[in-house]
Amino acid sequence: MIGYITRRIGQAVIVLVGVTIIVFILRHLLPGSIARAIIGPRASQLQVAAFNRQYGLNRALPLQYLSFLDQLMHGNLGYSFKLNSSVDSIVLHDLPNDVLLVGVSLVLALVIAIPVGILQAVRRNKLTDHAATGISFLLYSMPSYLLGLLLIAVFAVHLRLLPAEAPQASTITGVMSDPAGLVLPIATLTLVTCALFSRYMRSSAIDSLAQDYIRTARAKGLGQGAILSRHLLRNSLIPVVTLVGISLPGILTFGLIIEELFNFPGIGLEYFNAAVNGDYPVVFGITVLVALATVTGNLLADIAYAVLDPRVRYD
Repeated sequence: MIGYITRRIGQAVIVLVGVTIIVFILRHLLPGSIARAIIGPRASQLQVAAFNRQYGLNRALPLQYLSFLDQLMHGNLGYSFKLNSSVDSIVLHDLPNDVLLVGVSLVLALVIAIPVGILQAVRRNKLTDHAATGISFLLYSMPSYLLGLLLIAVFAVHLRLLPAEAPQASTITGVMSDPAGLVLPIATLTLVTCALFSRYMRSSAIDSLAQDYIRTARAKGLGQGAILSRHLLRNSLIPVVTLVGISLPGILTFGLIIEELFNFPGIGLEYFNAAVNGDYPVVFGITVLVALATVTGNLLADIAYAVLDPRVRYD
């Protein structure tokens, strides 16, 4: 197990180094130069030269990369001159809102998708299975912004039960003080994620039901509930574990479209605004952070794989 985890950590480090190299190269491919992209195209040569000296951009590229890597290792993601704030402070300020939005929707999706997927597998090719499959395909194929607009049209405009805009408080306590404003954005993310998880859960459960250990358990006289909870559930969760690991970066980016649609104050909205306004330090800083979250999510998924299925770590 230790050797398995060590190999996975080594692979993760290699991927992260590769991502930092790509981001570093993209910074130097900005139109004109990094200095002009940040301080503006009308900056004089003297201003550009002073900026380059101050931030070490006049040194050789290998030295610049090592300095860039050192800053990242110390948690320095860059500085937004347009917002007059460091990128890491912006992320730390908005991160609790994203954890609330994406975390709650992810938990709700799992609570709904796991039993629905198992029910579909048990009732395969029955009316229940066909109905759930149709709904899943409809939700999964629908763009998240379209689903959000439909929910706004029905529940905010037509029925007037819920607000069309998310809470506008900048702090997590302020956001939680308006739970009604969280319903539609969380519901949008939950429905899309649940549709994906339930399809994988159904396929995995159908495959598990055909295994010999399920037939043996039935031959021993175990009831349906015991078979599903003791034997089927754990083995069927393996593909879903991967999806949960991949969804970890969604805390930073998965809600980007939803945050823009509902004007939710989170990292996704900050990333969108930075891209629109040309705030490159914010864009690159969050990109590196998302890469870190992606690698971490995959690493945790691999470890969970090994816990659920010992054959993975032995192979």
